[in-house]
Amino acid sequence: MAFTDTRPGDKEETFILRATKIGLVVTLYWFVSISMVFLNNDLLDNKDLDAPVFITFFQCVVSVGLCLLMNFLANFCPGYVDFPTLKFDLRVSREMLPLTIVFISMITFNNLCLKHVGVAFYTVGRSLSTVFNVLLSYTVLKQSTSLYAVLCCGVILGGFWLGVDQESVAGSLSWTGVIFGVVASLCVSLNAIYTKKVLPVVDGNIWKLSFYNNLNASVLFIPLMVILGEFKSLFEFERLTDLHFWGMMTLGGVFGFAIGYVTGLQIKFTSPLTHNVSGTAKSCAQTVLAVVYWASDKSLLWWTSNMMVLGGSCAYTWVKGLEMKKEQVPVDAQITNTEKTKDDPGV
Repeated sequence: MAFTDTRPGDKEETFILRATKIGLVVTLYWFVSISMVFLNNDLLDNKDLDAPVFITFFQCVVSVGLCLLMNFLANFCPGYVDFPTLKFDLRVSREMLPLTIVFISMITFNNLCLKHVGVAFYTVGRSLSTVFNVLLSYTVLKQSTSLYAVLCCGVILGGFWLGVDQESVAGSLSWTGVIFGVVASLCVSLNAIYTKKVLPVVDGNIWKLSFYNNLNASVLFIPLMVILGEFKSLFEFERLTDLHFWGMMTLGGVFGFAIGYVTGLQIKFTSPLTHNVSGTAKSCAQTVLAVVYWASDKSLLWWTSNMMVLGGSCAYTWVKGLEMKKEQVPVDAQITNTEKTKDDPGV
């Protein structure tokens, strides 16, 4: 029998160490996510360059390049860098196309929404993802939703309409941005559904999925830019040779790549439920920062709309977490009873 030193100091140190790690991971997630939104807003708000699809395209190209770099480092330094082996397969790329089309729509409409509504209203502008999750789960996956979850969606919808009303009263409403936000929310929900469908194609590996998704998107964005005439805007851009501009563009791509990593890291160190709560709190902080940074004057009802959206989203996450626990308990009890039956010689 081995003896273990269980002094209170060691347990306290272990707890402090874990709490510190969680704090650092959550801080990193907040920093990357908020920085990416503000950086994209700065790039998209450029009056001299009206090419939102090109900006999105370039970030996808950077993500592909970083995936290939990580693949090289993993082969060059095995044991220090953990990354899946990437080898292009046309069959996999073709099977990924439905997801890529949804992915392109999602990131394009996200950026267009951000371009037209700004950071402060961005959270409310694309807040209907949860509502679309419930609708698509019922219509596509034939999954019912509890009354409490539907009530949470009602709060989110109420906050959304109140936010739109208050932006209209303030004279800063962009209906184009609102429509882009609604479509982006729908695409976020569709992206989650299609991701689950195609994950087996890439052996369940998120990094392989990211590589093929961004690679396909980089190719498909080119004809879209031609149709929208963005190459003309790009060639007429006076800062086309400005290193600062390309540095900011590259940094945006790095943040886009990093958000996938820090999201997985936060879920790993906490839980999916805690990650969703952290994301909601991050959105709240992001809104406050945007209002303070641009010195905006917002009414009490405007802030109420944000709190309704964030509160409804947080409550929905909590309700779904409780429902998942309730579903898991009967299964665990059934397994336990089965094991007891097998171990009981009298049966």
